[in-house]
Amino acid sequence: MNFKFDQDSPLYQQIANQLAEMIFTGVYQAGDQVPSTTQLSASLNINPATVLKGMNQLVALGLLEKRRGRGMFVTPGAQEQLATKHRDDFYRNYVVAMVAEAKKLGIKEEHLQELIKRGYQDDGQ
Repeated sequence: MNFKFDQDSPLYQQIANQLAEMIFTGVYQAGDQVPSTTQLSASLNINPATVLKGMNQLVALGLLEKRRGRGMFVTPGAQEQLATKHRDDFYRNYVVAMVAEAKKLGIKEEHLQELIKRGYQDDGQ
């Protein structure tokens, strides 16, 4: 388990984001127990309340569930929920901007589709 922290956002948010990414990439799968607040706070040398706040964000999103006396576990469908979010973010952050730029450049929809196909064939190189 490898966490990397920066100064740009609160620690609890970074913990939540990185745990969510681990769920998305399959490090933790549906039904898996994630490390406890105590384990994470000790290994990361972070206040347990900060770790708990990050984990509670994932509980609120339905990605983790608390099981009294047992810990926190990845919920069924969490990975697909994150995949849907990533696809939505991709659309908002890249596709919308690409289409807007193509329109400014006078690139027609058909030509843009051809460029995208070429990008897939070239593997983006």
